[in-house]
Amino acid sequence: MPTKDSGRLEVRKTYKLYVGGAFPRSESGRSYVVNNAKGKFLANASQASRKDARDAVVAARKAFGGWSAKTAYNRGQILYRIAEVMEGRHEQFSAEVAASEGLSIAKARGVVDASIDRWVWYAGWADKIAQVVGSSNPVAGPYFDFSLPEATGVVAVLAPQESSLLGLTSVIAPAIVSGNTVVAVSSFERPLPAVTLGEVMATSDLPGGVVNILTGSATEIGPWLASHLDVNAIDLAGIDDLDEARELEAAAAENLKRVRRPADEDWAESPGLSRLTQYLELKTVWHPIGV
Repeated sequence: MPTKDSGRLEVRKTYKLYVGGAFPRSESGRSYVVNNAKGKFLANASQASRKDARDAVVAARKAFGGWSAKTAYNRGQILYRIAEVMEGRHEQFSAEVAASEGLSIAKARGVVDASIDRWVWYAGWADKIAQVVGSSNPVAGPYFDFSLPEATGVVAVLAPQESSLLGLTSVIAPAIVSGNTVVAVSSFERPLPAVTLGEVMATSDLPGGVVNILTGSATEIGPWLASHLDVNAIDLAGIDDLDEARELEAAAAENLKRVRRPADEDWAESPGLSRLTQYLELKTVWHPIGV
């Protein structure tokens, strides 16, 4: 429809997926309408399919070796860079959060502030978590014995449905800061902040494939991610139905994935370390003394 000011036709957007550092359309060709909190048209979003989920897992696995091998300090720098780029797009994020979640622009700005601060908070933990989680173990013998945290691998995230930006940040950042890679399914009704976050990641220093964002239905895509044998962990934060959560957990058992069950969470609260430590494995190293 023409705008009031110029009479020109608006360019209606169809947002794409974010996979492997690029922005492909869904291989199925499907899209769906995204409305604001008042039911008015905002944009079209790609509706990811099973094949898109598989492609995202392939991209995440390919990126895992390089990302997990980076120094913790460097990963912290990259997460901080994401916060910097988000700060530069503050007004866009605020407008999208306000429209998606039905908030006033002032409250939406507060949500964006909290989301940026959360990236900074996790960035600060990048080179400290090993000291907190790891240890030097006492042994009765001529050995040193160390336990060191390592990344689990590819983490699938079914993002919160209500909290389109802060909730999404709160489930992605703790997974990648320790060296994991992520395939995230955004909020179905509120995907625009997630798409913009993908654009931020594409223009920051984050290597392609470390985070992959799919728009569409977690109910449709979730079972494929839960049963995928190259996914090492899954976060069910966006699943409200307990029966559905149980089915996904059963599917994840095929290759003994780590599963974070859904819980009633206040995303504005201090996150703590539970999500960060959820996706770590401890490796114990024995080293002889005096050899």
